[in-house]
Amino acid sequence: MPELPEVETTRRGLAPHLVGRRVVALDIRQPRLRWPIPRELRTQLPGQRIEAIERRAKYLLVHTEPGSALLHLGMSGSLRVLPAATPVGLHDHVDWHLDSGHVLRYTDPRRFGSQLWQPRGETHELLAGLGPEPLSDTFDGDYLWTRSRGRAAAVKLFLMDQAIVVGVGNIYASEALFAAGIHPKRAAGSVSRERYVRLAAEVKRILAYAIRRGGTTLRDFISPDGTPGYFEQELAVYGRAGEPCRVCGTPIRASVIGQRSTFHCPRCQR
Repeated sequence: MPELPEVETTRRGLAPHLVGRRVVALDIRQPRLRWPIPRELRTQLPGQRIEAIERRAKYLLVHTEPGSALLHLGMSGSLRVLPAATPVGLHDHVDWHLDSGHVLRYTDPRRFGSQLWQPRGETHELLAGLGPEPLSDTFDGDYLWTRSRGRAAAVKLFLMDQAIVVGVGNIYASEALFAAGIHPKRAAGSVSRERYVRLAAEVKRILAYAIRRGGTTLRDFISPDGTPGYFEQELAVYGRAGEPCRVCGTPIRASVIGQRSTFHCPRCQR
């Protein structure tokens, strides 16, 4: 599933082609994605000028005067701006026709993504209760330490809890914990304030660097211009079970935490 850097890469790639443009019409070939495309999006979006495109967690919000389209890429979705005459493929489910003569095309082989609607002045239920953005000033080591007190859950699950901080998915949680030297199964409440300061700093550093590198290509992700992300080539532990640690040479171990694959170095992380 595309994580925060991939979604932010998509936002940055789309913005120059969308902001200021008017949505002329929608061409919905598959109305049932993860959830049915709501009537409000079908009736409210056509004819509107796109004011801005924002990311919240792993969602994209395309803002217009009456409200915002709320988009999620799911496990395999992608958004690309193409000439309107571009032939339609099997998994090209939705086109937004723009006044530029192009379309914003949503492609999703698995159909786990979504296109929903958020009226102006309201917060969609999917966005309610989310924690702070990891690249914001609100997120730091003191915040993590305070929220972790008394928690027996594994620190990796704590870091991936969207009510604690948004957008830190499986890949980047594994990478940040390695960089901070913290074992992913350690109880969140047992991690010291000092180590949380380092963990928060590593989350920020790794996410910012991954965004600069265009995100991580795992299976399906490509950016709006068709180029893949390049951070995958630099992953320290994720997906490297049995390979030597880049720091100490110890074989990377794989395990399962919360039904998700987890990778760590048994020597560097404690």
